[in-house]
Amino acid sequence: MIPVLVAAIVTVIAGWMLIKRYQTQMVLLVAGLVIIYVSIFCGVDSFLPKGVKPTGFIGFDPFALMEAISKKQLTSVGLIIMVSGGFAGYMSQIGASNALVKLVAEPLKKISSPYILLAVAYILGQIINIVIVSAAGLTMLLLVSFYPILIRIGVSRAAAASALVCSCGIAAGPLFGTQQLAAKLVGMDPTAFYVEYQLICAVPAVIAIAISLYFVEKYFDKKNDDVYSTDNLMDDSKSSKAERVCPSWYAIFPFVPIILLFVFSKFGISTIKLNVITSLFLTWLGVMVIELIRLRNVNAVFKDAVVMFKKMGQMFGGIVALVICAEVFATSLRVSGAIQAIINLAYQTGFGVTGMTGVLTGIVGVVTALTGSGVGAFASFGSLANDVHNSLGGNLPAMVVPMHLASSVFRSMSPVAGCVIAAAAAAGVSPMGICRRTALPLCIGFVVIFAANLIFNM
Repeated sequence: MIPVLVAAIVTVIAGWMLIKRYQTQMVLLVAGLVIIYVSIFCGVDSFLPKGVKPTGFIGFDPFALMEAISKKQLTSVGLIIMVSGGFAGYMSQIGASNALVKLVAEPLKKISSPYILLAVAYILGQIINIVIVSAAGLTMLLLVSFYPILIRIGVSRAAAASALVCSCGIAAGPLFGTQQLAAKLVGMDPTAFYVEYQLICAVPAVIAIAISLYFVEKYFDKKNDDVYSTDNLMDDSKSSKAERVCPSWYAIFPFVPIILLFVFSKFGISTIKLNVITSLFLTWLGVMVIELIRLRNVNAVFKDAVVMFKKMGQMFGGIVALVICAEVFATSLRVSGAIQAIINLAYQTGFGVTGMTGVLTGIVGVVTALTGSGVGAFASFGSLANDVHNSLGGNLPAMVVPMHLASSVFRSMSPVAGCVIAAAAAAGVSPMGICRRTALPLCIGFVVIFAANLIFNM
């Protein structure tokens, strides 16, 4: 019981440190190593993954574990996250992301009802989120394009910013890093997992959130108790950031990898299979050729193209490192016996598969809300679904769906999330003011997700 108790205490301390904004990667890594070494001291001697040879001295084996986890991530999900981030950076560099957002923003100008416009803006933003996978990046793009339109028609600054933050709420699509983690956990192709399990939950949730935004934002605007700070208000007429000028048809480029994944899969041409990395590199090279033809400036095009690799390096230092450290932490919980203790408790209290799915989803959601990082929360605890599945049975993909979506839904109601902070600064209100407005619509949306998953997937 000592390792279990230590794991519980260390987890609480780690949670407190994350709330206090200590460096997330190092908190998870150090916490995991502490739990593993206490477990070793208490007699645990088998924790290395299958196929990994011990060093010969058990004191060094935790670092062999780190090596094994790092190798696995760099050759699988981690590499996908890096390439996806690199591609997103390239799309932003050449102006394709801006072109997409501007194109989608045009229909908004024709809607005269402020709160209907708000709901429609949310839905369009959520659709764009399928291809612009960075929550903070998407929020900034929407703040530059959608936000001024909403303000001019009569929506309050806080309501406009809150609706745009909600657009990052359901991070489901083949290009998301957490999507790759989820698909790997359930042993499915990311595109198939998205189509067969997630869409049936995401679509009704988006509709529910849109309807909720209409009433919730109207209520808060009527109440009118937001405290604005004129020091941080975004200029509604222009953005201080210089935009790359490109043809409007560049808006299709962010969608090309997803189109390729659907076309060359069991839903299209099944004799040819493309994975995410291949489709991203193929699109990147194709767009680079188009840029060469259009600009006829080899040096400039190559400088833009290398942004792909620069951004990949940034993704490794941020997201991939977080995934590696989170997996070390998750492994430590298994090594200590804490996970088995939770499963045993579930048996004793009569929790079934649905109950345990709710518990694990709640853990991911709470950690996401406290830390502002959906990737870290899902990477840390997503794999626990396998342990529960092995003990209680049930449909593993259906167990993972709400856990995965909780990692983005609860991020958009976290006052320390980058997307919330950016929107709050633009509107001149506090992050808590944004979260107060996003909490109810997103919670309603998540209830719909859980219910749809229970009805159609479980």
